[in-house]
Amino acid sequence: MLAESNVIRISDGAGRLGSERAFDVLARARELEAQGRDIIHLEVGEPDFDTPEHVKRAAIAALEDNHTHYTPSAGLAGLRDTIADYASRFRGIAPFSRDQVVVGPGLKPVIWNVLSVLLDPGDEFVYADPAYPAYASAASYLQAKAIAVPLHESSNFRLDLDELEAKITPRTKVLLLNSPHNPTGGVLTRADLERIAEIAIRNDVTVISDEIYNRNLYDAEFFSILEVDGMRERTILLDGFSKAYAMTGWRLGYAIMPAYVARAVSLMGQNTYSCTATFVQLAGVAALSGPDEPVQAMVAEFRRRRDAIVAELNSLPGVSCKTPEGAFYVFPNVSAITRDDAALASYLLEDAGVAALGGSAFGEAGRGYMRFSYAASLETIHAALGRVRDALPNFKG
Repeated sequence: MLAESNVIRISDGAGRLGSERAFDVLARARELEAQGRDIIHLEVGEPDFDTPEHVKRAAIAALEDNHTHYTPSAGLAGLRDTIADYASRFRGIAPFSRDQVVVGPGLKPVIWNVLSVLLDPGDEFVYADPAYPAYASAASYLQAKAIAVPLHESSNFRLDLDELEAKITPRTKVLLLNSPHNPTGGVLTRADLERIAEIAIRNDVTVISDEIYNRNLYDAEFFSILEVDGMRERTILLDGFSKAYAMTGWRLGYAIMPAYVARAVSLMGQNTYSCTATFVQLAGVAALSGPDEPVQAMVAEFRRRRDAIVAELNSLPGVSCKTPEGAFYVFPNVSAITRDDAALASYLLEDAGVAALGGSAFGEAGRGYMRFSYAASLETIHAALGRVRDALPNFKG
């Protein structure tokens, strides 16, 4: 085989893209499985439940009725109406309208399109660290300046609002919030959001609120910054179907924003993915308008799993773990064992057969931590932590 030569020139923007470590670890885990290794997967944020039956039935009916053609780039009118109604009722706020909703094939492309509409080169983009990697990756690609505000275990991984305010400058254009939070499970309180709103209004900052884990909440009450006076006109809400309805592979997300911004974001979608699969959108209508019991059952089971994995992690020598209030991840502190969390994650995968993520995959403030997803059965969690317990004494970090 001829060696490759670097004839094709890659853009500078592509060179600024970051990777999502969860998918890198998943790929390596699949390689090991292909070699006959038994791997326990706690790396990917994917509910292990089946998609609710009524959602699947709606998709099948849509296919049988030949709903397989183009839709408007912003999404089907029926789905956008359903989202607008559900989102306002769930948050207890004034109704949204259809023209404020943009649907996309998963939340990630919607995030990219929203940031592409908002950020110019040199704009400052403020976000929490650690964080879902796509935020900073998109901002960097767009030549904005990503400004990280570190989250601290001592405050249950809620934003330090004095630190946040100190990061805001006249060049700050966008502040991104994620609550409940990936990867830590931290949750912002109403008081937090009221202070953040005051900062945003005073400094003329647009807020993007990623609320994809809003149904995955255990010990706290959910609040959206959209509930705060004055924030409706300067907030873009991000949400989707993957986490609440176990629809990760369906690829269905959405954003709600002022109508004039929605038109620009929809145009970005028109120029990239054209539209979202029609039968998937009709399944989304069924998810939001159908019975809620499957979601409630999942949340109850996640609570049991959360309590179990936190207890087992805290029983490991050198490991301490806060109890997360939301999402379905734990973020244990392993700094007493090593600061090289990436090396520890690699060791656990290669030697113990447990796929998990080092905290630094989510940002510098995550160094010395690990992220384990508890979107796995209690039996699987117990087996994984047993392997970790056996493997840790032999780790040379």
